[in-house]
Amino acid sequence: MRAVFRRPFSAREVLEQFWFVVSVSWIPAMLVSIPFGAVIALQLGTLTVQIGAQSFTGAASVLAVVQQAAPIVTTLVIAGAGGAAICAELGARRIRDEIDAMRVIGIDPVQRLVVPRVLACVFAAVLLNGLVSVVGVLGGYFFNVVVQGGTPGAYLASFTALAQIQDLWVGELKAVVFGFVAGIVACYRGLNTPPGPKGVGDAVNQSVVITFLLLFFVNFVITTLYLQLVPGKGA
Repeated sequence: MRAVFRRPFSAREVLEQFWFVVSVSWIPAMLVSIPFGAVIALQLGTLTVQIGAQSFTGAASVLAVVQQAAPIVTTLVIAGAGGAAICAELGARRIRDEIDAMRVIGIDPVQRLVVPRVLACVFAAVLLNGLVSVVGVLGGYFFNVVVQGGTPGAYLASFTALAQIQDLWVGELKAVVFGFVAGIVACYRGLNTPPGPKGVGDAVNQSVVITFLLLFFVNFVITTLYLQLVPGKGA
């Protein structure tokens, strides 16, 4: 965090890493968000029919996708694609002694390598979260209306019944935190790679697994705080 505000700031590196993370993540994120939205819509559609609340299917689906599914899907894809590549790149630099060489000539590896990659993961997570939210909601709409025979007007009209603008903001907040976690873990494991090619492969596997575990824990904490602190959400 301190290195973010140090000069010189590697704006070009941030842009290049951002484009790389987005380019390897946006298509998988969209493809994963479709079944996520479909499963949520189908499950909630079946439940609302049983309790006679079909008019709330759209609202519940949007709430689940925007607040929970979209940030999680986004970060899973970023950690599995972009984060793994970042960890492998830094690990390769580590075993080739490039990191030590940078320190010898007076370049801070954290400022030069870690900061741009972490910021790229954060920016990519924020933008992809919006894309995944849209695709997930459209997928849920399609499966609810076409597969389950729901009413399009009722699905669209109930959007604001449960979901509010605060849910979108908390979804974006989760994307920021999750992207930060994915970038930090990938860079940390990359800079602390054991010697040899096998060490690089082990570091990549560890970075993905650790990110997934931290992701669900942090999601639990943020969701709990949000439901307790925002009026009307914890009732």
